[in-house]
Amino acid sequence: MAVRPNVVVVGAGIVGASIAWHLIRSGARVTVVEANNPGGIATRNSWAWINASWGNPEAYFRLRVCAMNEWRRLERDLPNLRVAWTGSLNWELPTAKLEVFAAQHAAWGYDVRRVDRAEAQRIEPNLADPPDLAVHAPCEGAIEPLMVARQLLSAARELGATIIDNRTVQSLDVCAGSVAGVETDSGRLDADQVVVAAGAGTAALAATAGLALPVSVLPALLIVTKPHGRLLNGLVMTPVMQLRQTADGRFVAAAIFSDADFGDDGATAAARLFSAIESLFSPMPSLAFDFHVVGRRPIPLDGFPLVGRAAGIDGLHVAVTHSGVTLAPAIGRFVAEEIVTGRRDPLLAPFGLERLPK
Repeated sequence: MAVRPNVVVVGAGIVGASIAWHLIRSGARVTVVEANNPGGIATRNSWAWINASWGNPEAYFRLRVCAMNEWRRLERDLPNLRVAWTGSLNWELPTAKLEVFAAQHAAWGYDVRRVDRAEAQRIEPNLADPPDLAVHAPCEGAIEPLMVARQLLSAARELGATIIDNRTVQSLDVCAGSVAGVETDSGRLDADQVVVAAGAGTAALAATAGLALPVSVLPALLIVTKPHGRLLNGLVMTPVMQLRQTADGRFVAAAIFSDADFGDDGATAAARLFSAIESLFSPMPSLAFDFHVVGRRPIPLDGFPLVGRAAGIDGLHVAVTHSGVTLAPAIGRFVAEEIVTGRRDPLLAPFGLERLPK
């Protein structure tokens, strides 16, 4: 490995941006290449929840808690970066699963508790029909993902990183079992280390080096309203949607629909979701719809991150995960540390590429 690694990071979403910033701070030479505008695709279409919430085994929970702490470190390191630590109120699960979630995570040390209908109403007084049981996690938060990704890229550029946008990496250049660079649609870039953090495009790009990644790309709907007076104190997760209100008053809602719902580019599903937002509150507000997008989320087939070195290809690293917003600062620090020092953080041990089928 070079004394000062020459690293190309493919992808300028929030994961790639975090990796780039941590690498340049660690002394590497860094070039970021993004096929679109800075901020990538999945990042700008993310609901952007920072959490260590339900449905995960303890090893993944510990990684996510670490990442939540890393967000607080980033706020100290980059004073203009802000996380809205508003907390969340969650009743998207059936009652039995909510009970298990609250008990299990409390036993693991997570700041989470069961709340009844009256307490839910106190936390979110504008709800029309508060749930009889919900889980309140005051430690959770959200970011404006595109803004934060661009802040990280700007900070990396100020430290000497090169940021190239609207250039597509077509293939990875591997010579005698080692990465030598990348081929783009406007020429070659040399590198002794390459990190593929290209979201939905990660698997296709890795395949050019003979690396098969089991990653699916699943649709999700995001809608955004025009600004409105404050109705929500924090994030809420209902059986229909996940909803938050931005600092300027916009509602941002996310929901999972089947591909069949997107035959008209999601307009019908977006109209249903918009109506559900209005009906959540009492009195029913008169909201103004702004826009909707159908995002494509890269999700490893077992649901867990794929982060680490590619076996048999020296200098090739992969970072792909559905939980990109939550995990970005931890992945950035861990990947940079592994490239610059050779040390792999034990929290990443279950989530490397060595678990892939041979």
